[in-house]
Order: sequence, then C-alpha cells, then structure tokens
Amino acid sequence: MSPRRRNQTFDPPEGLSSDAGGAAAGETVAARRRLPYAVAMLRWIALAFAGLIGPAMAADDARLTIDTDHGPQVFAVELATTPTQMERGLMFRRNLPLNAGMLFVYPDARSVAFWMKNTLIPLDMLFIAGDGKVSRIVERTVPLSETPISSVEEVRAVLEVNGGTATRLGIKPGDVVHDSALGNK
Repeated sequence: MSPRRRNQTFDPPEGLSSDAGGAAAGETVAARRRLPYAVAMLRWIALAFAGLIGPAMAADDARLTIDTDHGPQVFAVELATTPTQMERGLMFRRNLPLNAGMLFVYPDARSVAFWMKNTLIPLDMLFIAGDGKVSRIVERTVPLSETPISSVEEVRAVLEVNGGTATRLGIKPGDVVHDSALGNK
C-alpha cells in the first residue's frame, strides 16, 4: 500500500454520483481538508464584523446627575437617541448595575408611552420635562407587561433605572436632571 499523496484525487465508486456525499471526481484531499478552515475563517470574519457594527448600534454612555433633597445622585447611563436604540431599550437584560440606567432623549418635547414587553427586570421610569425637571415617576414597573406607561404630559427625556431606585435615593418630581444630552450639564 502506498502512502497518500497530498494532492491525491478521489473518484466516486461506480454507481455513486458526486452528490452522494463522497468526494467529487477530481476533488483533492487538500481541498477537502481546507473546507473546515475556510468555514471557520468565514465565521471569524462575520464575528469580527459584528463586533465592529455592534458598538455602533449600541447606545452611547454618559454620566447623569439628579439634584435631590439628599444631594446629587450620579448615574452611569446609556444614551438612547436613535429609533433603533429607543426600540430596543433595556429589553432582554437580566440585570442592571446599581445606579445605572438608560436615558431616552428626544429632539423636542413630546408625549411618550413605554411598555415592558421583553423587559425582564422591574424598572423605575423618570419622565423629564424640557427644563430638566422630573415631571413624573412610575416606580417598579411590571416586567414583560404590555400595558402602556404614559408620560401624561410632554417630556424631553425618560430615564429608566432599576426598580426601587427612586425610593432608595429619595428622587421625586421636581428634582432636576443634569446631562449634556439635555443641554443643562
């Protein structure tokens, strides 16, 4: 028996076509061995490309301060300013760090409504007027609920934080939110 050569070719057995799962006539061993590497390389390229696109689609990060009777409260927030970011919001997150959240910023004051569909954690929603004042707080929203949660009046932004945060930090309507995205940092 002679050793296999690198470019040895395979011909299908008589009665089998090249579609039967065997090597096609004239296909080399080397080509068959390269296929898994080519597939792996394509997967790696796709993941690398997704890694470059993902951050561009994700919300930007910022620091936000709320002036309360108990002093300033600082939050690390993701800014949701595009329709895609706003639509996704905090959906599918299993947790949110303490004093973190997402700030939805609109180009102008408007009435808005949110729901908790696909949102797995309870949230506090702080509705923020054009002057930066908290106009309404809805605490401990119900995960996965499709019931609309309205701003009631026109707002410029909405801050979503962990459920119970407003009570824990003493945040109430009338407190002022400072953030460069609101133009009052």
